[in-house]
Amino acid sequence: MFSVVDCNNFWSPSGGGVRRYHLEKMEFYKNHPDVHYSFIMHDKETWTEQIGESTFIEHLKVPKVAGNWEYRYLIKSGPIEPILARLNPDAIEVGSPYFLPGIVQKVVRRRGLQSRVFGFWHADFPVTYVKRFLQPFSGAVANVGEQLAWKHARKYYNKMAGTIVSSQIIMDRMLRNGLEKVHFVPLGVDCELFHPAKKDEEIVKKYKQKQDRLLLFFPHRFSKEKGLDVILDAYPLMCERLELAPALVIAGMGPYEGLAKRASEKYEHVHLEGFIDGKERMAQYYASADLGFALSKWETFGLSLLESLSSGLPLIAANDGAAYEHIDRSGAGVVLPEVTPEEVANAVVTYSKSLQQKSLKEKARGYAERLTWEACFEKQLAIYQGKI
Repeated sequence: MFSVVDCNNFWSPSGGGVRRYHLEKMEFYKNHPDVHYSFIMHDKETWTEQIGESTFIEHLKVPKVAGNWEYRYLIKSGPIEPILARLNPDAIEVGSPYFLPGIVQKVVRRRGLQSRVFGFWHADFPVTYVKRFLQPFSGAVANVGEQLAWKHARKYYNKMAGTIVSSQIIMDRMLRNGLEKVHFVPLGVDCELFHPAKKDEEIVKKYKQKQDRLLLFFPHRFSKEKGLDVILDAYPLMCERLELAPALVIAGMGPYEGLAKRASEKYEHVHLEGFIDGKERMAQYYASADLGFALSKWETFGLSLLESLSSGLPLIAANDGAAYEHIDRSGAGVVLPEVTPEEVANAVVTYSKSLQQKSLKEKARGYAERLTWEACFEKQLAIYQGKI
């Protein structure tokens, strides 16, 4: 029986896209008992949980990252080595660039495992984390940092059997920077769950109060990367230019939670919902909103973006990364010339006056229907097995 193991320092029980990816992947393999699949989930204790005929969660005790985070970063091989040695899988997918690529490759060599190691490029870290973090200090330092990060990527990922990425734009950047054996595999969406028919009139009534009020939805991690500060700075500009102040629902968690809380206290129609637990409830919010946001230039796929589109929710998007890619291909929204409060406010006001709102919703739904989890994981499995 072919066997697969996933491990990822980016896993978090309240995370966004990475969490959704792994949950959907577990569901896929629960329905494919011909493959032995295990997900190594960082947790507070080590134990094995069987969730399907040949599908398992290997809970692994890993310390939490300091601060207001639910991430648990594995930084040494000791805890994971016995699991990998016991399973000796045919394929191991490493979903994060820090520590784990070196750890897993070291264990495979030391134990003489049969495993082929693959990377999943969940984060375009040389640009998203390194360059973006250093840019405010010095452009020259940021460029040097980015190049060192690409060097790190080439060192570890080019030793792998392949690296999977879900954005053509990001893939092109990887190839330009010397990464090899890169495979493009778009992620998917549950089109039956995330559907316009999930619209909840109680949600609409609660936030809109008046029929003509726009209902805006921001379901992302509370961080600068996702543009929460931009949307909150844009909000008073929208209020000045619209007849009715729009309702803005902010859902998620993260370091900018205080910023979101202060905005909800200051503005009558800004609502802080925090983390919305459960796919069904999230689907209702997507389908009940009028307009969503994809303001990060650094998305490598943007699962929440695709869930929005599948729900018939048009998006105001950044002009780079997967956000741009989805809206450019679907035509289901507005690509900003630059991600600034002024441009965001302009886009919201323009949308509010548009006669194409129904058309944009239909384009959003039509685009998402072409992307399925089944197709994603079938192609991925073929890559693991060396068929592609």
